[in-house]
Amino acid sequence: MCGFLGLIDRDDVAARISMGLQTLQHRGQDSCGIVTFDGQRFPGHHGLGLVRDVFDEPAVRGLPGATGVGHVRYPTIGRGVLADAQPFFERRPGVIIAHNGNITNYEKLRQRLADRSVHLLSKCDVEPVLCVFADELMSRRRRNHTLDDVAAALRTTFDVVDGAYSAVLVLEIDGQETMVAFRDPHGIRPGVWGRRGEAWAVASESVAIDALGFELLGDLKPGEAVFLRAGQEPIHREILSRTPAPCVFESIYFSRPDSIEMGATVYERRLELGRKLARDWKGKGFEADRVIAVPDTSRPAAIAFAEEVGLPCREGFIKNRYSGRTFIMGDQATRESALRLKLNLIRAEFEGQRVVIVDDSIVRGSTIRRLLDLVWAQGARSVHVAIHSPPVLHPCFYGIDMSTLDELAARRYLPTGSGAGPIDVDTQHELEAAWAKDLGVDSLTFLHTSDLDGVFPDRRCSACFDGVYPLAIPEDQRASIIEDRVCGRVEG
Repeated sequence: MCGFLGLIDRDDVAARISMGLQTLQHRGQDSCGIVTFDGQRFPGHHGLGLVRDVFDEPAVRGLPGATGVGHVRYPTIGRGVLADAQPFFERRPGVIIAHNGNITNYEKLRQRLADRSVHLLSKCDVEPVLCVFADELMSRRRRNHTLDDVAAALRTTFDVVDGAYSAVLVLEIDGQETMVAFRDPHGIRPGVWGRRGEAWAVASESVAIDALGFELLGDLKPGEAVFLRAGQEPIHREILSRTPAPCVFESIYFSRPDSIEMGATVYERRLELGRKLARDWKGKGFEADRVIAVPDTSRPAAIAFAEEVGLPCREGFIKNRYSGRTFIMGDQATRESALRLKLNLIRAEFEGQRVVIVDDSIVRGSTIRRLLDLVWAQGARSVHVAIHSPPVLHPCFYGIDMSTLDELAARRYLPTGSGAGPIDVDTQHELEAAWAKDLGVDSLTFLHTSDLDGVFPDRRCSACFDGVYPLAIPEDQRASIIEDRVCGRVEG
């Protein structure tokens, strides 16, 4: 998962891109970069770490240009090294690109390019996408590429590239500085756009649009490219559209609660998830004294949960605001060390109390065990754990860093003989009971996949929960992705 922000205006944009990227910092803390276009040159600056540390005043001042792209990254293909930091730039024909997502046929693309003596400089999966697009555009052999040329090159790129992605390009089209934003044909990864006066912005989340004072115009359409120029109306071209399937894990965990996705705020969706979770928990006949959210993602769900069951919602965990998101850290040892710094508890909220701890998800299982060790040390009388998503039973190959079966803790508790697809309610209850016993808690309750109905559009990607992949991933692609992640963790 990553975050990008593109701006096109009449004045320099680097300072605004730097500011907007800080609202997307939750999407990646590994590296960041900005590349601009001043009509002649493409100055850029990249660094490892946080936006506020990489982009000081001299760095921003060295990036003139009224068009530019910024990016924050955590790797799902490649490594956390400077060579993999986005945005990328290709000299011929002169184009910037940044993306969010996962290119699933990266190895096939790399080999395709190598066969033509085009060798990649990084292990970042957007670089071969850029090379394919640039190669196709240059094959038109025009001095000034037209909008039709770019649309045709994008169509070929869509045909050749497999995966889930949203992206932004900057290049000259018909002699004019142009920003082009697009999403994969299924729209799995998010992308939004907005306007302020003569300026246009595109981003991974609407919070970046809001921070810059732009009017949000909505989601980029799956399989469509939008061509944007300062002071001109947008031009829309359908490139290759298929059945929409936006990722639900964005709203469940990754996106900021104030972001707007698919016509609703993430906050509203988390409230509804919390209400549904409360009904499931209450239906089991449990009792408790208070509800406590694991900060920060689960707060809206915990508030709605508490209202639904008639219990107070209290602050029990205090978060260190200067720690990073443990889920997106590169290896297990780093995640566990960071967790020790991340949370402290208020003993009075747990001692002698029957508590319901609400969290957003359980992936690898290490975080919840550490949390429970802390909770029991505070003298809790009984502990119920409620998760406002279904069990994560299947790998994600589309850009969330959970691509191997053996790292998914929920699979260890599946009853023997469970199928590869969605599990029924009875099977889930068996899983919950076995896992609760292993964790030493009084109960464990997940949402069922059917609970996602009504919260998210019918056409969605919830493959990590139900195993239904909107974009088929051949076995060779799965093996390549898994090998890359396993090797990355070993090296990390």
